[in-house]
Amino acid sequence: MISEAAPSDWSALLALQRATHATLQVLAAELVDLDLTASEINALANLADARGLTISELGKAVGVRPTTLTSVLDRLERRGHITRGSRPGDRRVVVVELTSDGRKAATAVRESITRTERRALGGLPVGEMAVLRQALEALAGMSS
Repeated sequence: MISEAAPSDWSALLALQRATHATLQVLAAELVDLDLTASEINALANLADARGLTISELGKAVGVRPTTLTSVLDRLERRGHITRGSRPGDRRVVVVELTSDGRKAATAVRESITRTERRALGGLPVGEMAVLRQALEALAGMSS
């Protein structure tokens, strides 16, 4: 059990915040030629498997509300990385898909994420990686 009086150095959430900011700095530096914001990197990474996602599916994957995602998608669409269209049979549902240029950018993002993860975590035993992923998924699931 976590002690109520634990120093901030022991806080997993503070460590996660530090890690997130450090990771975003590394990714931004590696992907500087793509001129993407952290939110755009996150959206492209979650679209990288090349299957279209609805706005609500993508919002859940990136951890933001669909209304918050709109401006990110507007920028990605203006830059030619995504298209938004309707789902056959249900024109009310908006599906986000990568363009050819978007697939190239998403691939670069995913490769950068993989390199960064291997550099930082490659020495951890498989079991510890599984526990880390489980803990991160538990934290991410709090907003569901």
